[in-house]
Amino acid sequence: MDSPFVFVVDDEPGIALLCERLLKRAGYQVKTETDPRKAIQYFEEHPIDLLLVDIRMPGVDGFEVIHQIKHHQPDAAVLIMTGHGTVETAIRALRQGVDGLLLKPFGQGSDLIDAVKQAFLDSQQKQDAARTRTLRPLFSVTESLLSETRREPLLDLIINAICEHLNCNHTACYQKSTDTKTFNLLASKGKFPQPSSDWISLVDTSSAPLLINANGPGDTSLKAPLLDLELGSVILVPILRPNMNMVLYAARDVNVPAFRESDLEMFQILARQAAVALENSRLYAEQLDYVRKVEESQKALLQAEKMAAAGRLSASIAHEVNNPLQAVQNCLHLAGRDDLPEEKRKEYFNLARTELERLMLTTRRMLDFYRPGATVLEKVDIKEVLQYVLNLMSKQLAESHVKIKLEFAGEIPVIMAVGSQMQQVFINLSLNAADAMSDGNGGILQITARPLGDGVEIIFQDSGPGIPEEKQSNIFEPFFSTKDGGTGLGLTVSYNIVTAHGGTLEYISERGPGACFRIFLPAGGEQ
Repeated sequence: MDSPFVFVVDDEPGIALLCERLLKRAGYQVKTETDPRKAIQYFEEHPIDLLLVDIRMPGVDGFEVIHQIKHHQPDAAVLIMTGHGTVETAIRALRQGVDGLLLKPFGQGSDLIDAVKQAFLDSQQKQDAARTRTLRPLFSVTESLLSETRREPLLDLIINAICEHLNCNHTACYQKSTDTKTFNLLASKGKFPQPSSDWISLVDTSSAPLLINANGPGDTSLKAPLLDLELGSVILVPILRPNMNMVLYAARDVNVPAFRESDLEMFQILARQAAVALENSRLYAEQLDYVRKVEESQKALLQAEKMAAAGRLSASIAHEVNNPLQAVQNCLHLAGRDDLPEEKRKEYFNLARTELERLMLTTRRMLDFYRPGATVLEKVDIKEVLQYVLNLMSKQLAESHVKIKLEFAGEIPVIMAVGSQMQQVFINLSLNAADAMSDGNGGILQITARPLGDGVEIIFQDSGPGIPEEKQSNIFEPFFSTKDGGTGLGLTVSYNIVTAHGGTLEYISERGPGACFRIFLPAGGEQ
């Protein structure tokens, strides 16, 4: 880094020369001037780091020089030297933001060097303190920017944040088009240059921020638009991201203090926060669009599945109803023949009656499937219901050579349920188990009930062949059956009843070799 640049202003050539020699020996860059008017003209065009100025000078005193340097270069450190140090002088110096005071004549060269070092240190500390005070509100700004995901309101928040934290009335946001490679105005407030202005082109080309003060150092050609817009100073900061090329602009009027380096630093921080917020907004919009497309796809798939399910259900109903109807039609046709013996006619009528009963059973099961019942809940003792069902079916199970093993593990809690519907569930599962073991050899049906969590678990485990793996995913679908002559509604009706009571009915494939069904009913289950 270059060494700091010190500008010495003193009407006594000897003092100016002494300061120059001592400061250069200490490693500083130095320029001296004995005419304060020429000094003011110099730092209107050239930046300096520290002004070392005498207070008492003919024509223009040191306080006027300090006023001018603070106007043109607010961040420059200031050290005054005087041979007439008074309290009034010190107070006036403090009011003008002076960073140090040195009395003349200084006895040793080290006094000057120490005073310059301390002035630099005090100036930096004041800038750091100002920066800290300014950065505190940035946390709330960051939070508000990042909490907004809609692009248009977010741009308004960015514009307002720039105006508030840079204390300016004019700001704008420009974005470069990926197609035309030209800038477009996204949002603005107050006075702003056109997107095609030289300022924006320069910032875009250099990818570096730009600070221009009408009365400060810098390229005079870049200051010309300030007069046209009647502005005193402007800052432009680029935002360069893979998916974003933008320029943020802020400006102050002529009659207010010009922007300082600390304002430029603040603007760059705001620009980075704005870039993150805009990127989040873009990603959120893309994610929202993706979710919307997924939802639309899911709706389309759901509708297609509904139509497919309705088709399968219609085909199953038609099949289950059409078969007995055709049998009844054939039986009635054959029974109507004149040459048919009475005994044969009676046989055909019995067959027709059997098929009609089968059709009625199917219809009744379908009604149970679609509306399991709307009976009032009551307290139900699972032990009593299971024992009642097994007593009711004891003869049928014995004829199928099925042995029952009923086990109650622990104290079974009372549940709120519809007793008749629970009976239907247990009968369906028992009949399915008996049918699965109806090969003449019979088998064992193990029924276990136990308290589990805040409910009751009931396991129906038979010793039959079980359900093939490829059919396990369809066993609760209506009209799906693994046995000949089955309606395929028993498990569906049972599943709906258990679900309506807030419980679950599932097939446990891991437990074999036979079929295993698990029922869970909550103790306070509601329909």
